Amino acid sequence: MRRADIAVIGGGIAGAASCVALSQRGVRPFWVATPPAPDRPRIGETLSPAANTILVDLGLAELITRPIHRPANTSFSAWGSAQLRERNAIVHLEGPGMVLDRTGFETDLFSAALETRPRHIATGVQTARLEKDKWHLGFTDGEEGVFRFVLDCTGRASTLAITQGVRKRADQLVAAHCFLQQTDPDITPTPATLIETVADGWWYAALLPGEDMVISYFSDPDLLPAGISRDHGVWSALVGQTQHISRWIDSAGFSLGDQLPILASAGTTWMTPVSGANWAAIGDAAAAFDPLSSHGMTTALWMARQAGDAICQAHKGSTDALVAYDAAVQKGVREFLVQRQKIYRQETRFADAPFWHRRQHSDPATGKPACSD
Repeated sequence: MRRADIAVIGGGIAGAASCVALSQRGVRPFWVATPPAPDRPRIGETLSPAANTILVDLGLAELITRPIHRPANTSFSAWGSAQLRERNAIVHLEGPGMVLDRTGFETDLFSAALETRPRHIATGVQTARLEKDKWHLGFTDGEEGVFRFVLDCTGRASTLAITQGVRKRADQLVAAHCFLQQTDPDITPTPATLIETVADGWWYAALLPGEDMVISYFSDPDLLPAGISRDHGVWSALVGQTQHISRWIDSAGFSLGDQLPILASAGTTWMTPVSGANWAAIGDAAAAFDPLSSHGMTTALWMARQAGDAICQAHKGSTDALVAYDAAVQKGVREFLVQRQKIYRQETRFADAPFWHRRQHSDPATGKPACSD
């Protein structure tokens, strides 16, 4: 039986950053986390400029100075118009954002967390229950643990938080994504990001620091063509319908090859509440936003810093900071839903199409279509 005052469950960005934040406050948590898989590419590579100051506060600024990452200076968007518009983000009060080697960043962050010397076991959590103000966790390796305070960093599964609250959902957004390799090494592709809207959703493509290209199609499950993740012809035809994405793939010397897309949930969801007297959810376990925001990693880092401080104060006998943390996250969700609607309303060409109508006419308080219950 494992025992400790404070446990962190989850090995992603939220979990690793939480261990670092706790160590800054003199706390050595019990960390339940498996290391990131080094050979598995991860989608979600954009780190917004707002993350720069947070990384400095956590003593992790050097993680994004490695040459495996690159500044996110240039982006092109065909949103609200068929014409591409360029936006250069090289000048920003907080410095430029970054396009990360996501796997490399998570591996480095995991190592940085281990250097703070948490009590670490490389496993996961299957069950969580609260008994007499103590958390009883069942691990995937068959062992169990009892803890007074827990930070839930288990992603959208929200293993612990879901036992204490309700997960709300604004939409059913799905990402179909794959990673492309260059077939013509004589071409030097532009290090940029490209966004393009279509009737049933929108596309995203970015040149990664390792010179691969990621492409993603975002739509709703009922609008995805049948067989998209099994039939290369279906996927190839869908990519071919784009005006700018397909042109960039060809002109930059890339090819779909025999790649099939991976489907992943990308909808806006959040827990209510995201904290209690002896727990807090962090990252996607608390709130996961539409990738259009490009703030997923930054939000996880911010939550780790804030919730780490709050759980330490709770450990000392005051839960006021946990209440404030919950209020701040819920406020952030409300503000995001309003901003999300404004951005989707900028695309007027497909206003009557189901995908866009659902988002342009949603209830600002819930993100759901105004006519839904």
